[in-house]
Amino acid sequence: MNSQDDKTSRIERAAEQARREYQRAVQEPGGWIIGGVRAWSARRLPGGEVTLWVTLGVVLLVLAAWALLPGTGGRMGMFGGGQRESEAQPVAVAVAKKGEIKIVLSALGTVTPLATATVTPQASGQVMRIGFSEGQMVRQGDVLAQIDPRNYQASYDEAAGSLAKDKASLANAETAWKRQKALFKAQATSKSDLDSAEAAYRQYLGAVRADQASLASAQIKLDFTKVTAPISGRIGLRGVDVGNYVSSGQTTGIAVITQVNPMSVLFAIPEDSVDSVARRINSGAVLTVEVYDRAMTKKISEGELSAIDSQISTTTGTVKLRAMFDNEDGVLFPNQFVNVKLLVDTLQGQTVIPVTAIQRGSSGTFVFVVGPDKTVSMRAVTLGAQDVDVVAVTKGLNPGETVVTDGADRLSDGASVTIPSGKEIAKVEAAVSAGPTDARNARRALFRKLKPEEREALHKMSKPERDKWMDAHKAELMKRPNQPRPPGGGRGPGGPPPM
Repeated sequence: MNSQDDKTSRIERAAEQARREYQRAVQEPGGWIIGGVRAWSARRLPGGEVTLWVTLGVVLLVLAAWALLPGTGGRMGMFGGGQRESEAQPVAVAVAKKGEIKIVLSALGTVTPLATATVTPQASGQVMRIGFSEGQMVRQGDVLAQIDPRNYQASYDEAAGSLAKDKASLANAETAWKRQKALFKAQATSKSDLDSAEAAYRQYLGAVRADQASLASAQIKLDFTKVTAPISGRIGLRGVDVGNYVSSGQTTGIAVITQVNPMSVLFAIPEDSVDSVARRINSGAVLTVEVYDRAMTKKISEGELSAIDSQISTTTGTVKLRAMFDNEDGVLFPNQFVNVKLLVDTLQGQTVIPVTAIQRGSSGTFVFVVGPDKTVSMRAVTLGAQDVDVVAVTKGLNPGETVVTDGADRLSDGASVTIPSGKEIAKVEAAVSAGPTDARNARRALFRKLKPEEREALHKMSKPERDKWMDAHKAELMKRPNQPRPPGGGRGPGGPPPM
C-alpha cells in the first residue's frame, strides 16, 4: 500500500512541476513560444539555450554572406534591386592598330665555347716556373710553364755534335770521291777504288741526314719544356705547382683554356619550325637571336644564327641550332643556362591588339567590340602570330575598332559599358565576320535597336522579307542606341523576330 502511494505522489509532483514551468514560460517575455524553445533546448541540446542561439547566428551570417557575393544570386538574385542588365559596366579598352608582329621562337639554350683546350705537358721533368695567373686572358703561344730543360739541352747538344762530326766526314768522303773520279778518267786507278770512294761519300751523306733529324727531334723536345697556350682565351685554375714533376702524356693538365670570344649558344627548336627557319636562311636573311637570363627579366646579349644541325633528333623531335655572339664584354659564360628568342620573321601591316582582349568560348575565339553608343558586340576573330603581349588578328577586326581588354567577364552581347578613362570611341566600319556565330550575334545586336512598332512589323514578315528589311536599314540601326527591353524579357510579339 505504501509503495503504491509513493508512486502516485511522484507522478503528482512531476505533473505539478511541468505546470509551473509552463506557467513561467508563458509569463516570460516572448510568450509561450520562446519559453517553450528555452525549455526544449535545455532538455535536448548540450549547453542548452546558448548552443541554440549561437547556431542560429552562424546560419544567419552564412546566408548573409552568400546573398552578398557576386555570381551567387547575391544582391541581384535574392533581394531584387541590384544591378540590372541595362546598367553600364566599367571596362578598360584598347584600339586595334596597324603594326608589325614579330614571329619569335623561344627555346632553352646553353652557352657553348667554340674551343676548349686542356694544356698537358709533352716533356717530362720538374716544373721550374708558372707563367700565368689563374683566370687571366692568354693568347695563343704565350708561355704558361717552364719544365727543367737541362736533359733536353744536353741531348740537343749531343745531336748537334754528331751532325758536325758526320758533316766533316762527308766533306772528306766527297773530296776522295772526286779525286778517284779524276784518276779513273786518266786511267790511273781501278774501277773498284772509284766505287769504294762513292760508297763512302753516300754513307756519310746518309749519316748527316740522320744527324739532322736527331737534331730536329732534340730541338722539338727542348721546345716542349716551354709549355705554351694552344688557343687564345681565359685560363682556369692551375693543376700543378712549381716543383711538381710532370711527365709526357699525363692525364692531369696544367690548366684548361676556354675560348670566350666569339661565343656560341646551342639551342633546339621543334622539327615543325625547322622549315620556316631554313627558308629564311636559304633566302639570305640574317636571323637575329637574343638571349635572356634564367628569369627572363634581363637581356644578356644579341647575336646571329650561324648554323643548323644536319639531322633531327628522333628522341626529342628537335633540331639543334648554333648562334654566334660577340662576347667582348664577357657577359656570356661557358655552360651558362640562357633563354633564347629567335626572330624568324617580321610581318608588316598586321591588325594588332593586346592578348588580354582575346576571349575564348565553345565557338572559338572572340572579342568584345565597343561601338560609338558605348555598347559591346561579341565578334568572332581569327588569330595570327603572337608576340609576347600582343597578337595579330587576321580576320574579324579592323584597325581603329575598340576592344575590351579588362572587365569582359561581366559582359554579354549588347551590354552597355562605361570607360573610366573617358576615352571617346571612334566610329569605324565593322570588320567582316570571322564565323557564323558572329553574324548571329550582329543580327541580335541590331534587333535590340528596334522600336516596338518595328518589332511588331517584323514579326509579321517572312524570313526573306525580314532579311531584306534589315539589310536596307542596317546603316540607320547602327546609329541608334539600344531600346528598352519589352515586357516579358523580349519574348513574344514585342520581342525580337525569329532569325
